[in-house]
Amino acid sequence: MSDLSQIVKAYDVRGTVPDQWDERAAEALGAAFTHLLNTTGEPGEQVVVGYDMRASSPGLAAAFAAGVRAEGRSVVEIGLASTDMLYYASGALGLPGAMFTASHNPARYNGIKMCRAGARPIGQDTGLAEIRDRAQALLDKGESAPAGQPAASAAQRDLRPEYAAHLRGLVDLSGIRPLKVVVDAGNGMGGHTVPSVLGDAVLPALPLEIVPLYFELDGSFPNHEANPLDPANLVDLQRAVVAHSADVGLAFDGDADRCFAVDERGEPISPSAITALVAARELAKHPGSTIIHGLITSRAVPEIVREHGGNPVVARVGHSFIKAEMARTNAVFGGEHSAHYYFRDFWFADTGMLAAMHLLAALGEQQRPLSELAAAYERYVASGEINSTVADQAAKVAEVRAAYPAAEVDTMDGLTLRFPDGSWFNLRASNTEPLLRLNVEAPTRERMAALRDEVLDRVRR
Repeated sequence: MSDLSQIVKAYDVRGTVPDQWDERAAEALGAAFTHLLNTTGEPGEQVVVGYDMRASSPGLAAAFAAGVRAEGRSVVEIGLASTDMLYYASGALGLPGAMFTASHNPARYNGIKMCRAGARPIGQDTGLAEIRDRAQALLDKGESAPAGQPAASAAQRDLRPEYAAHLRGLVDLSGIRPLKVVVDAGNGMGGHTVPSVLGDAVLPALPLEIVPLYFELDGSFPNHEANPLDPANLVDLQRAVVAHSADVGLAFDGDADRCFAVDERGEPISPSAITALVAARELAKHPGSTIIHGLITSRAVPEIVREHGGNPVVARVGHSFIKAEMARTNAVFGGEHSAHYYFRDFWFADTGMLAAMHLLAALGEQQRPLSELAAAYERYVASGEINSTVADQAAKVAEVRAAYPAAEVDTMDGLTLRFPDGSWFNLRASNTEPLLRLNVEAPTRERMAALRDEVLDRVRR
């Protein structure tokens, strides 16, 4: 019997298959999701469902769709998709949706990201808890869907051409200087979407020479984990950029909703720098607009937003929180340290592909190498995210807080401590894994390293 409390997280479903959940649980979740839609007045009679390249994804998605149909709604099956393609489908078709993916997690995991029509997020506070409880009640009764309900129909639809055309309409790359771009898809869904958007698989060719790495869809991740946030998973991309004398390297995570970049030297560009760069571009088009930034992005981000006439607003980490704040403030753009990038022109949803296109446009519209372009947005030294496993997360956070009584304290999302010299760190529990995550930033590399090591010592001892 699945214990859904173990897999329903703050803003998605995620757990190991089949020991934590299976197709019966997926069907119950599909029925519970649709019951929520029906009882809260969500318009329409369809739900769009997509899935990634994991071996368990097609079966779980089909079971979920059966649960949807049992509650009286039909299903639009878009098949293999990136998460941002699912959001495109939800926005363009005006339908609620469900994407089956565990993003960057190892092969034994799978999950669901659910949304209402227009890609509006569903998290614990906006319906996910109710979905969990109703699905659990069905499973506890030995059911996976309500009995006696009419079985609605399903239709299949390939939305890659429309998705690619929509993105190309938002960022015009046709007039940039020629660029050589190495793309590491990590055997994830970038191998499915990059040829359509940046290549010539469905639309006319752009002035881009794409050098593909690991475009073969394989949910066992035979080359490296599809988690570019871990520096170890960028090594192949860094080597290839240098070997091919490329202008830029792009790395997508498993469901291709996040994008990381390295410059022509193979050096990583921080997601905070990309956030600031894209924010400046969006503010040039929409002066005075609001820009959302995650709590853990560099303090350079709000500085640069203000310098370009924008209004920076901080938000909690996590896509449902960022999207809700985007909608509340009508923000034109939002970015997180984890390389999630959100756009008003994309239904306030996150799309790594669109962020990558902004980066390519910024690079291709001038003659400087990416290292020089990015330097204008890199003002401070950051540690990157460092994970630690501890027995008692809350107690450890309290211990660290007590060690710095004079620091400025912010508990918006985990524990953030700020110091008079401009340095700061954030320590928070992961929403999806049993970890404490540490991020440190300081004006100099020496100060960053000293503060990082000091906090890690307290966390891990």
